[in-house]
Amino acid sequence: MITVEHLTKRYGSFTAVDDLSFEIEAGHVYGFLGPNGAGKSTTMNIMTGCLSATAGHVQIDGYDVFEHPKEAKRWIGYLPEQPPLYLNETPEEYLHFVGEAKGIKGTALREQIDSVVEQTGLGPVRRQRIATLSKGYRQRVGIAQALLGNPKVIILDEPTVGLDPIQIIEIRELITRLGGSHTVILSSHILSEVQAICEKILIISHGKLVAFDTADNLERQLLSPNEITLTAEATEAEAEAILAGVPHITHRTVTAAEKGLTTLRLETDLPDLHDLSRKLFFAFAREKKALLELNLKKANLEDIFLELTDKQPQAEPASGEQDKKEAEPS
Repeated sequence: MITVEHLTKRYGSFTAVDDLSFEIEAGHVYGFLGPNGAGKSTTMNIMTGCLSATAGHVQIDGYDVFEHPKEAKRWIGYLPEQPPLYLNETPEEYLHFVGEAKGIKGTALREQIDSVVEQTGLGPVRRQRIATLSKGYRQRVGIAQALLGNPKVIILDEPTVGLDPIQIIEIRELITRLGGSHTVILSSHILSEVQAICEKILIISHGKLVAFDTADNLERQLLSPNEITLTAEATEAEAEAILAGVPHITHRTVTAAEKGLTTLRLETDLPDLHDLSRKLFFAFAREKKALLELNLKKANLEDIFLELTDKQPQAEPASGEQDKKEAEPS
């Protein structure tokens, strides 16, 4: 569906996107992650034909975005981080304008407006001025305009930024439904959101692709073992002796030992932490040593993100360079 080959974007001496290559298959929801300034929005703007590239190619359903822009853009629906809405218009008027700009007319346009209004839940406010709408409804208007023209690919840049928790849940549910009939690429800073919605995840750092896989596979390949921290009513020697008989503990570290209490951090190769916690409970119970605390820490997408992006700040272009704004934190 989408092929990105050796994509590069430079602003003077600053490289915003650095030799980026990946392929997006049809019919999935993809998450696009990266720190501020990593090049996410720049990449999305190039993929949608809103920004030129220094080098490389982007193909949408076989059409090169730069060589055949009209054909390629026909298959793309795009919601930028700041939706370009006309606040004095109603959602219905705005969608009519966007639809005509996309070349849709007459009965076909009216039918498509009715369809995207229903899909995005805009029915109650379709004739209310956009200026009076909540940010959640404005985001829905932005998504609705992206759906006009029946695009195969929907690209959403930070679709839930600035929304309250209820609005976030509603937009997430909408995106999940869209994933059933479209290829969706979602950029977000909310890692739990990406993990909950997306089937595959792309992580970009310093303009380079550093990971592209499912969250489960990334956990297995990249993360440190799952951890359990426990505090037992036992001496250090007693606790060590008990743990020696518990399988699947790959490493253990005593973090505190005083007044007959010992705290340890355990690492395990077991994917199910509850299985190990059960073994620990019965091992200490058999020796009549009380477990006072037992905390489970399972690796998550945040750990993956921090590990792959090195927790380093992203560079920004020098002041005054051409088109600097396009390369600023995405």
